[in-house]
Amino acid sequence: MPAAGMMHIGELAERTGLSLRTIRHYDEIGLLTPSGRSQGGFRLYTEGDYERLMLIRRMKPLGYSLEQSADLLRAIDSTAEAVTGDAAAAADARQSLQDFRADAAQRRATLARQLAMADEFLALLADRSGAPPEELPPTAAS
Repeated sequence: MPAAGMMHIGELAERTGLSLRTIRHYDEIGLLTPSGRSQGGFRLYTEGDYERLMLIRRMKPLGYSLEQSADLLRAIDSTAEAVTGDAAAAADARQSLQDFRADAAQRRATLARQLAMADEFLALLADRSGAPPEELPPTAAS
């Protein structure tokens, strides 16, 4: 049984919807390091690790690479560390986060345009096929 506030990799996988293999891969490449190990050597994770993993998971549909995910996590860590550190490092970290936010907003806008086009395409197909609206899959507009 893991220590209070800690979870085994299986629980983390279940909560995130990611495979054990994916989580282990992230560990191997240094993207998500376990916060601890059990006496038997099993990886142990915290709620903070879960939040980091969910951030990585949310970046994937926007087309971010694992390297870009690592860059964002470093910027987040730098922002947290810079609170007590030097002002220049804190400003750099904040700027990096603002850059990521602007880029994510741009990517989201692109996806929204693509989704709108997909909705138009579905509506066109429904119109051409004569399918009743209740037989059509839901669209972003519904």
